[in-house]
Amino acid sequence: MLLTLGPDRQTRSFTCECCSAPIERSWCLVHADGTPHALYYANCYHHTDRDHDAWIDVIFGTWGQGVEAMSGHVSFGCRVGPVVGQTTPAATLVDAGTIYPDGPLFGQKLDREAGLRHPRLAEFWSVVDFVLEADPLVRGHLYEH
Repeated sequence: MLLTLGPDRQTRSFTCECCSAPIERSWCLVHADGTPHALYYANCYHHTDRDHDAWIDVIFGTWGQGVEAMSGHVSFGCRVGPVVGQTTPAATLVDAGTIYPDGPLFGQKLDREAGLRHPRLAEFWSVVDFVLEADPLVRGHLYEH
């Protein structure tokens, strides 16, 4: 399965409520073999008093048919950043979509435990690996700062 970024990648910057540092967000549909496959939101935090990390939510579901056709969506989340004992950032599964409102887009937001048991977990990690390589904002934030 060949993953590619869709043509509609977007970014936004805003200020962190806890430390007034910048947060940079990117989001885009990921296509698999040319077909919309998943949507991700990546929030890159520049905290002044905590780890320099990124939080990535990935949504699997129906795409291109409008909100009324959204059904069966499921969301996973992870944190990517420093981990004790490692020299490079590592990804850890976390509760999905905690900063976003509930609704049809995010569908079933999996907590960590449910995510670890979900049949699409390997698919989620494939999308995360792709985002870490393909999204210039995320890649630069984690690996080129």
